[in-house]
Amino acid sequence: MKADIDGQTNAMKNMEEFFKTHDVIYVAENAVFKDMNTGEEINGRKAIAGMLNYLYHVAFDAKAIVNNTIITKNHALLEASFAGKHINEFAGIPATGKQVNVPLCVSYDLNDDGLIQNGRIYMLTNVMMRQLQNN
Repeated sequence: MKADIDGQTNAMKNMEEFFKTHDVIYVAENAVFKDMNTGEEINGRKAIAGMLNYLYHVAFDAKAIVNNTIITKNHALLEASFAGKHINEFAGIPATGKQVNVPLCVSYDLNDDGLIQNGRIYMLTNVMMRQLQNN
């Protein structure tokens, strides 16, 4: 029972920090993130770090505004809004300077060390594209 409690506590600490910082120290070296809209997979901690950096700091100056989380020993769920300013090229659209606020949900599988092993990203990119294209 203590091992289960320790595992739960470790997972909770790791995920709470990841939700705040997006620091990939909480992501397993061989993790896989999948964009459920496109089916694209991002493989490995380094590639996932690059994807997160591009979205949050290169294409946008953005953050995830957390609405709800559920964290267990082996799984976590994030409901949030991806919110920020479009500052560089994204999906072929040059920087617009527009603000976006896009619903985001990510389902995570955690390994025995409480690190993210898999992430399934559900971002309403159609909402984002409308926000970027509308005047």
